[in-house]
Amino acid sequence: MARTVGYMITWTTYGTWLQGEKKGYVKDGEVRGENIALKKSNVKNLAGTAVRFGRKEKEIVREAIIEAAKRFKQKILAIAVYSNHVHIVCEYVEVPIETIVGYYKNFARVALQKSGYYGRVWTNGYDRRFCFNEGELKTRIKYVNKHIKNN
Repeated sequence: MARTVGYMITWTTYGTWLQGEKKGYVKDGEVRGENIALKKSNVKNLAGTAVRFGRKEKEIVREAIIEAAKRFKQKILAIAVYSNHVHIVCEYVEVPIETIVGYYKNFARVALQKSGYYGRVWTNGYDRRFCFNEGELKTRIKYVNKHIKNN
C-alpha cells in the first residue's frame, strides 16, 4: 500500500459553487458536468445569499488556517484563499482529514466573526486529493501557487 505524503483539500464558500454549475462540480470524488435543473433547484433552496470574500476576509481566513495548522503540527505547503473557495496543500498527519477540514473551517469562521463578519460561511463537505509521492505533492503545490498569482 502506498504511503500518503500529503494532500490537497478544497472547499467552497456558501452558495457560490453549486451542484449543477456550468463549470462543473465534484460529488463523491467525481467531476460532473452542468445540470441546469439541479442548479436551479439548489439556487431555490439557498437559505441566504452567496458568500464572497473581499481582500480583508481572504487574509483573515488564510491566517486563521495557518494558525489552526499549528495545533495539529501540520505543515501547510501551499494555501490560496479566493473569494469563493480555499485550496490547501499540506503534509500528511495522523488525524482524519474530516477532522482537520472541520477544524480549519470553524477556526476561520470564528476569526471572521471576531472581525464582524456573521452568517453562514462554508458549504458542507470538501474535496481531497491524496499525494502518494513527492512528484504528486509538487504538482499540487504548483497548481495552488499558480492560482495565488491570479487571485
